[in-house]
Amino acid sequence: MRLLKQLLPVMVVSFVGGQLTAAVQHNAPLRLILGLASAVLAVGVYAWMVRWSERRAPVEVALKGAIARVGLGMLIGVAWFSAVIGNIAFNHDYRVDGFGSVAGPIGLFGFMAAAAVTEELMFRGVLFRIIEGRTGTWVAMVVTSVLFGAWHLLNPDASLWGAIAIAVEAGGTLAAAYAATRNLWVPIGLHFGWNYAEAAIFSTEVSGNGQNDGLLHSVTSGPAMITGGKFGPEASGAAIAFGVALTIVFMWLAHRRGNVVPRRRSARAAALAQ
Repeated sequence: MRLLKQLLPVMVVSFVGGQLTAAVQHNAPLRLILGLASAVLAVGVYAWMVRWSERRAPVEVALKGAIARVGLGMLIGVAWFSAVIGNIAFNHDYRVDGFGSVAGPIGLFGFMAAAAVTEELMFRGVLFRIIEGRTGTWVAMVVTSVLFGAWHLLNPDASLWGAIAIAVEAGGTLAAAYAATRNLWVPIGLHFGWNYAEAAIFSTEVSGNGQNDGLLHSVTSGPAMITGGKFGPEASGAAIAFGVALTIVFMWLAHRRGNVVPRRRSARAAALAQ
C-alpha cells in the first residue's frame, strides 16, 4: 500500500506535466515554466506522501545540500554523454553542421527537468527504495532496471534493444547512484544532465522520441550498434560500456559506505536454516 500511495500521485503529476509541456512545445518560455513547475510539484507531492504513509521525514529529498548534489549529478551526466557522443564522433558517425536554435534548449530545460525528477521519484524514490527494503539492494536494482527499460518501450521509436540498453546502463547507474548517496538529488542531476546534453546540446534522439532542436545542428548516421539508431545514443555500445563502468564505481562507493542492503530471508527460510 505504501508503494501505491506514493507511486500513483507522482505518476499523475508526471502524466499531467508531460501533457502540458507537450502541448506548448513551440513556446519555449512557457514550456520552461511548466516543466519546472511540474518538477517542483512532483517533489512536494512525493515528500507529502512519504510523511503521510511512512510517518517520517523524507530525507532523500531534503533541501539542505540539494543544489550541490544536483550539480554534481549534472556534471557526471553531461560528462557521461559527452564521452558517448565523442566515441560516436571518433567513429565518424556524428558530425556538427553548425548551430541550431536558442529557444530549443530553453524549452528543453523545463521538459527534461520534469522528466528527470518524476522518473527518479517513481523508479528510485518509490520502487527501488521500497523493493530494496523487502529484497535487498541487488534484487531491487535488477527489478527496477527491468521496469525502467520497459517504461521506455512506450516511446514512439522504441525498440526492444533500446529498452534493454536503458535497463542495463541507466537503470543500473541511477539505482547505484542512489544506493551510494542515499539521496535522490544526485540521480536526478545525473538523469537530467544526460538527457539535457543529449537533446539540448548535441541535438540527438532521446530514447526513441525523435531528434531534438538543440544548440548544435548535428547529423548522426552509421551502424545502430555504434550510434543507437532511431532510439538514440542510449542504445549504443559506448553508452552501455560507460554506464556499466559508472554502476561499478557507484556500487563500490555504496559498499564502502555500508549502504548495500543484504537480501532478506523469509521467516520460513530462516526457520529451515536453523
